[in-house]
Amino acid sequence: MEKGKGVMGAGRRWAVDFSDNSTAPSLRDIPDPPGFARASVDQDDSAVSRQKKDAEANWKAQKAWEVAQAPFKNLLMMGFMMWMAGSTVHLFSIGITFSALWQPISALQGVGKVFEPYKDNKVDLLGPKLLFIALNLGGLALGVWKLNTLGLLPTHASDWVSSLSPAQVYAFFLFASCKLNFQILFQELGKIQQLNF
Repeated sequence: MEKGKGVMGAGRRWAVDFSDNSTAPSLRDIPDPPGFARASVDQDDSAVSRQKKDAEANWKAQKAWEVAQAPFKNLLMMGFMMWMAGSTVHLFSIGITFSALWQPISALQGVGKVFEPYKDNKVDLLGPKLLFIALNLGGLALGVWKLNTLGLLPTHASDWVSSLSPAQVYAFFLFASCKLNFQILFQELGKIQQLNF
C-alpha cells in the first residue's frame, strides 16, 4: 500500500458518503412532530443568551466597583507611611511624599484604561469612575498636606520675596508658653500649700 492511498483512496472500508443523491424526501421535508415548535427552541436559546449577558453585565459592574475602591487601600497605606516618615525634611520623607503625589496623578491619567475591560452597554461606569477619581484626589490632597507639613510649599509671602523675613512658627512658642504657664501655676500652688500648712 502506498503512502496516502489508504486514507485518500476511493475504496476506503469505513467511508460514509453524506451527499444525498437519492430521490427520497430529505429530512427537511419531514414535518415536525406534534407539540414541537422551532420558534420555542429559538426563544429558549435567546432567553439563555440574555441570562448569560445579564450575568456578565452584573459581573462587570461588580468588578468595576472593586477597581474603583482599590485606591482606598492605597490611601490608608500611604497615610501610615507618611505618619511613620515624620515631619522633618529628610530623604525618606521626601521620597514618600513624592510617591504619594505621583501615584494619584498617574492613576488619574489612566482612568479610561483602567475601566476599559468593563465597558458594556448594560454597565453604568459613571459611579465607579467618579469614586475612583475622588479617592485619587483624596490621595493627592494627602500628599499636598504632607508637603505643607514638611514646609516645602510656598505658603507665605517670604517664600516669594527674599527681602521679607521668614514666617514664625507659632506652634513651638505656644508649647513653650504653655510649659511656662504650667511652671508658674505649680509655683503658685506650692505657695498656697505653704500658706495652708
